[in-house]
Formats: sequence, structure tokens, C-alpha cells
Amino acid sequence: MTMVKAQKVEYVKKLQKEIASYKTTAVMPIDGVPDRLLQKVRNNLKPDARMVIARKTLLSKALGKDKLAHLEKSMGNNFALVLSNKDPSELYARIHSNKLRLGAKPNQMAPDDITIEPGETSVAPGQTVTELKSAGIDVKIEKGKVVISKRKVLVEKGKKISGAVANALKILDIKPFEIAPRLSVALEGNLLYNDIALSVDQEFVRSEIMRNFAEANALSLDRGIVTQYNADIFIMRAYRGAIAVGLESKAPEDEIVKLLAAKAAAQAGELANKAGVDTK
Repeated sequence: MTMVKAQKVEYVKKLQKEIASYKTTAVMPIDGVPDRLLQKVRNNLKPDARMVIARKTLLSKALGKDKLAHLEKSMGNNFALVLSNKDPSELYARIHSNKLRLGAKPNQMAPDDITIEPGETSVAPGQTVTELKSAGIDVKIEKGKVVISKRKVLVEKGKKISGAVANALKILDIKPFEIAPRLSVALEGNLLYNDIALSVDQEFVRSEIMRNFAEANALSLDRGIVTQYNADIFIMRAYRGAIAVGLESKAPEDEIVKLLAAKAAAQAGELANKAGVDTK
């Protein structure tokens, strides 16, 4: 519905008050996001947050100069404002969890290898069999059912999807694309979060800590720096080194003597076997 000037002014004033009542103001790009997914996000955000979609000029005026200066670079042409009192990272995760599978269109690039697995399908015999074969899929009719004979990679990752393959994927109800909305930026008070900071979750932090610990531990072992995490490894290395030196020098230490005796017994056994002597 087209608003007259007075309605626009009233809308902006009302939205300004609403923005001021929330702790976090975020920008969510909506280019290419289907309406049904936007509605899903809107419903998922209730009652903790609100998604506002309007003309860019109206949203920009409602933000005011200060907030607009922070958010403008990440706004794009089509976006929604998300208002919430939740933590920005939590808000990002909540929005990003709303995902939708989409079918392929001709000339799109495959996001991953698109693979057809062997087995029965729910496709009825008929013209569709010819269409599947035209896409390079090995199919046959068994007991009145369309069966894929063997596994095949229809399109490799990054390669263009042909019209025939796109049609075959539609027939088989295979949707290789996934779309998930995201926040491009969020402003909490005077603190600005870009998309990289927003996407950091507990799993990412945990994996980064583990990776960095492993690298630091490997470096400390390489440089001979003893820490509480690698002391047992250095002790074991020293022990093995001492045993090796003791065996080489035939040191008269109890443990070395036992090892030398065991080694001598094993060598004697080998010689006896070679000589055909029964040692029992």
C-alpha cells in the first residue's frame, strides 16, 4: 500500500520510538530470500525480537544519523531491520538457524558435488524416464518402478547445472541448494558487530581453542619448553634416551642389566635355532 507524506512521517516517528526501545538494532539482507522463509524468521523471532521490512528511505530516516552512520555500509538495497534485546550473537544464531532447501535452476553453479545414488525412486514410469536418461542418469523399470541403476556424480562442485539436469533433479525432488538468512551487522549500544564477529559461536570458539592449544603444544615440544601439559612427554623422552645410552655403554645399572640379559638370551635363542640346538 502506498503511503502519503503524512503517513510516512507518522510511520517514521513510530519506528524511531520502537528502535529506541530495543537494545540491539541489526541489518538482515533479504535479496533472494523467499517470502516463506522471511515469514518463518518473523515467527521464530517472536516474542523476543521484531523484524521490520519497509522502503530503505523510511528505515534510514527512522534509524537517525548516529545509527545510520554505523549501519549504512552494510544495508544494501533490500534489507530488514531486526530489533531485539537479545545478545547480537544469539540473535544471529537464531536467525541463521532458519534454513530452506531450494531446487536447481539451469545455469546455476553446483554448491557441492550433486550425486545420484542407486535404488528405487517414487517416480512413475513414463515420459519422466526419458527425461532422466537425457540428464545422463542410468535408469530402468523393475516391477513397475523406476530404479536408478548406479551411483553417478551428475554435476561437480562449481560446475554449471544444465537444463536437463535441473529438470531431472526436480523430477527426483532433489534440492541441492540451501539458503539461510543472516545478519550483516548489528549495533548494541555503541558496540558494532560485523558479520564475522556475529557468526562466532561456542563451537567455533571451542574448536579454535583446541587448534591453538595443539599448535602451541607442538611448538613447545619442538623448542624444548617444558610446561605442565608436556612435562610427561619430556620425562618419557629422557627415560628412553637414558635407556638407549645405558644399553649402548652397557652401564652396570639394575634395569640396564636386566635388558642386556634379556637381549643376550634372545640372541642366544636365535643362534641355537640356527644351529639346530634344542634349548628345552
